[in-house]
Amino acid sequence: MELKKFIEELKSALAQNQFIKATLANKIDKNSILKNVFIKPVLLKNKLQLNFVYRNNTNDITKNFEIESGLDEIENLLKTTFRNADAFTTTHELHLMISKNNKATLIKKATKNATEINLSHDHIKHRLVQTTANSYLHALGISNADGHIKTAMQAKYKQINRYIEIVADILKDIPEQNEWHITDMGSGKGYLTFALYDYLRSQKNTQANITGVEMRSELVKKCNNIAQENKFDTLHFVEGTIQNTALKKVDMLIALHACDTATDDAIAKGIEADAALIICAPCCHKQVRKDMHTDGVLKSITKHGILLERQAEILTDTIRALLLESKGYKTRVFDFIDWEHTPKNVLIVAQKSTIDKATKAKCITKIHELKKLFGLEKHYLEGVI
Repeated sequence: MELKKFIEELKSALAQNQFIKATLANKIDKNSILKNVFIKPVLLKNKLQLNFVYRNNTNDITKNFEIESGLDEIENLLKTTFRNADAFTTTHELHLMISKNNKATLIKKATKNATEINLSHDHIKHRLVQTTANSYLHALGISNADGHIKTAMQAKYKQINRYIEIVADILKDIPEQNEWHITDMGSGKGYLTFALYDYLRSQKNTQANITGVEMRSELVKKCNNIAQENKFDTLHFVEGTIQNTALKKVDMLIALHACDTATDDAIAKGIEADAALIICAPCCHKQVRKDMHTDGVLKSITKHGILLERQAEILTDTIRALLLESKGYKTRVFDFIDWEHTPKNVLIVAQKSTIDKATKAKCITKIHELKKLFGLEKHYLEGVI
């Protein structure tokens, strides 16, 4: 009954152009990746709609609804996903609380301070990597001298920001520390390495000691010059390969788009160095694809080249995640960035944790079962950790 009243109050406020915003919170399933939903009215093509922002652990999803559909969505979310809702109109505040036994309480009180309604549909997204006063972006060829992102580099700029957003979200769950020692394996042209250094130093006010490892000497020289020009005194690039690089103190190990088993070598280096965080974006999955042998019904999946390739990618990264868990890491695997921007789309994030022996043993058992199912004798990472 109280839920229906809440929805009717929203409907009335919308009809009188008094609705300002609403927030849905206190998720029912504590393991759900959906944390909150933020709702506001927007005017699209002279038609009033409801703008929903679904706040997940690693990204936001935005959708626009017709008024009736939006109200139905709010009601559904409060029945299935959230226990609390807070809504604000120009005249009142509404607070809905739903107990575990589905008893709802609605509190309505007068608004103390009137707020102006903003119906603009703001497409300008706040970027953690700002274009102003960041001369390294120009030196790396991402922006023009005036700070505008080059047309050809828009996708790369979005990827850089997405990467920093992910790191920022990961760091929320880790106790703050004054200093980070980070190794970026296969740093390439340094786009992401520079952005991470700048974020940790400028926005987190943290001492960042970052070493980029890259086998192409011309890129090492160029990146070191840019670091020096920008007075990034604790950002250095060295020539070397992942396999031949000896690590000392490492809090965070990064390997983005290291090809095939080079990703495994990087993971092994991170485990050996007891890194608190290991972040990998795998590229190519040749080893498993070549060694995988299926029979029975699974042959229907792997007889087509494109499906074989995708299945090999899934199997490779699944086993990588399980092996990391068997070594005491809590792992997550999710989209790095939209497929339209890069096909190298999966990110594996492993955080050092306290995992009991029984759980570790279960991970090893699952790996054996997967290898048997897909006719795989050995995953490369097993032999280097």
